[in-house]
Amino acid sequence: MTPNSNVYLDLMQGDGIIEPPVYETVRLKNSYDFNPVPEGVNAKLIKGGQANLWSEQLFNYRHLQYMLYPRAWAVAEDLWSSDENKNWNNFIGRVKNHFERSDVADIKYARSMYDPIFKFSKTAKGEIKVDMKAEVDNISFHYSFDHSLPDNFYPAALGIITVPKDAVEMRVISYRGKKPMGQMIRFPIADMLKRIK
Repeated sequence: MTPNSNVYLDLMQGDGIIEPPVYETVRLKNSYDFNPVPEGVNAKLIKGGQANLWSEQLFNYRHLQYMLYPRAWAVAEDLWSSDENKNWNNFIGRVKNHFERSDVADIKYARSMYDPIFKFSKTAKGEIKVDMKAEVDNISFHYSFDHSLPDNFYPAALGIITVPKDAVEMRVISYRGKKPMGQMIRFPIADMLKRIK
């Protein structure tokens, strides 16, 4: 069992505005939700599961590591643990520990689980609305429209944000308390409009 919706690790793991250009996204939660024996299928007919990391979009070994981790850890838990023993929040706590170990070992990994999941819409008046959701708990998103680099002293996205009419770009960074967790994301308004269409 190798469904591309869960275990194709060569696909993006965060938003396409900052990820290598690939046609689809498989977030960490998608990989963690993988069940090699889907409901209604006879388990005797399933030999197992695997993750795929196709190499045509991999540029070097560091890029391979970035695409592999942390989703490979999620797939390992999927294949070695029963559904009753899986717990997303517990897993995320262990991923943070793996990140620390990876830093010591100089292994590259994606911090996409801390970056926002964007949804854009447009009102009848033509206003662009931005909704940002977190994949993990206790994350705040801080943003700017004035070309400055936001930190945790900037406004936090506490709901749907209206883009100012004269804005050219939105910048967003995620924090947990006083610590930056994700990447600085620069999102041109023109790209927001493309997604709305």
